Amino acid sequence: VAVLWFHVTSLCASVSPAQLGIALGFLVPPVLVPNVEDEEKLAYHISIMFFMTAGVATALFILVVIVFKEKPPNPPSRAQALIQLRPPEEYSYVKSILHLLRSANFLLLVVTYGLNTGCFYALSTLLTRMVIHHYPGEEVNAGRIGLTIIVSGMAGALISGIWLDRTKTYKQTTLVVYIMSLVGMIVYTFTLSLNHLWVVFVTAGMLGFFMTGYLPVGFEFAAELTYPESEGTSSGLLNVSAQIFGIAFTIGQGKIMDHFGTKAGNLFLCSFMFLGTIMTAFINADLRRQWANL
Repeated sequence: VAVLWFHVTSLCASVSPAQLGIALGFLVPPVLVPNVEDEEKLAYHISIMFFMTAGVATALFILVVIVFKEKPPNPPSRAQALIQLRPPEEYSYVKSILHLLRSANFLLLVVTYGLNTGCFYALSTLLTRMVIHHYPGEEVNAGRIGLTIIVSGMAGALISGIWLDRTKTYKQTTLVVYIMSLVGMIVYTFTLSLNHLWVVFVTAGMLGFFMTGYLPVGFEFAAELTYPESEGTSSGLLNVSAQIFGIAFTIGQGKIMDHFGTKAGNLFLCSFMFLGTIMTAFINADLRRQWANL
């Protein structure tokens, strides 16, 4: 049962339900909120969308309260069994963070993860604006392009998770996925203005496959580098980095697009993706969790 739980939760972590929610977030709003001039009609459609969102969030909250379990009855691996053997009073959240911040490899991963995911957040936030700029009146297709990015990313995350589970090549996989994300970003940048919407679907799908597929790879690599610290602590720091870079990149790319156009804004993201690729190559693959399992 423990081994089965380990493999199932690994795959579930790779294909995050949050990505499905983001996919619906791209697809549903353009359908529920049409592009109309009447402010009263616009407010009516927006209120319906918000009430639906509130209903779904409330239902999920009830499900979490009723059925959510803290952990499986048996440890999923030897590494987790060793962690659970430690007395609870030995764990300190503050000490855990301070210990992680003294790890050069983890700090490099925090920055590179933030750069990659921050670029993804900025691209997702400004996607509709970029598509409508080159393809006026295509709000619905802009949402479909966003859906394509997420769905292809879910496939990439699933494949990456299976590959990591079988090969344990964490750094190599992280670096390859990062490089392909950079390539996808460059291709998307120079094909967005070709006036062929189907090309945007293809390039955006390729970009999403690697850029979204990087997310679970980064979490798994962080768990390896930071063992025996809590995976919740390391993943929390990764998310903090992603949010900070995401806000900065969204604001920065938006300003650049205002003054220099969409291509300049996307090249702005490409430059940071290139920086992240170089930094990833310097991370030492200290797979502590694998050693504990052995």
